[in-house]
Amino acid sequence: MRSNPLRKSLLVAALGGAVVLSCIGVGSAAAATADDAETRFVELATSIRDYCTPVRPSGGVIDRPAATSSVSPSGNLDSAQPVSVDPVPLNAVERCAGQQHQRRVHDGFWQAGANRSYEALHAKLTELGYPASRIHRMPDFSGSPRARVDLRVLGGDHLAVQVTGTYLGAMIETFGTPEGVDVTEVRLKPIIDRPSF
Repeated sequence: MRSNPLRKSLLVAALGGAVVLSCIGVGSAAAATADDAETRFVELATSIRDYCTPVRPSGGVIDRPAATSSVSPSGNLDSAQPVSVDPVPLNAVERCAGQQHQRRVHDGFWQAGANRSYEALHAKLTELGYPASRIHRMPDFSGSPRARVDLRVLGGDHLAVQVTGTYLGAMIETFGTPEGVDVTEVRLKPIIDRPSF
């Protein structure tokens, strides 16, 4: 069992001992928590990918078709302006995995009710197992908070989701992010109606 300095310190305090929490101990506990969240997310994403990967009757895994990249920088090439790119198509496995993530997020937010602040949106996404380091704030859409979650785990993955808080829960959209591009740089067309699963 791995030692947890923060837990030991709290145990000593509970037993009546004097405890001095050092900044180093608290910092390492926070780093361990972030690492644990990332590990749990990778396990979740791998499980979903395995579920979505077709298997041949002989027991072998069918090769994933490569998604075609259509990166096209837009606008002015002034270095002060951010470059946004078009989303790339998702392959069959990524589309299936995207639907599974959409369902998880939809179900989690449906039970939560209104998500009218970014903080509530972020808190619910982390509660659902998405690490804070993978959640990126986006500009609000018509007063509703938005975040993007980077779901890429393996090299060559493209999957990401955009979550918009609504009065009923959340609207979730999957999209493909080109390799080497931050999910916040992908240009998506606004969706007026709730996407269907």
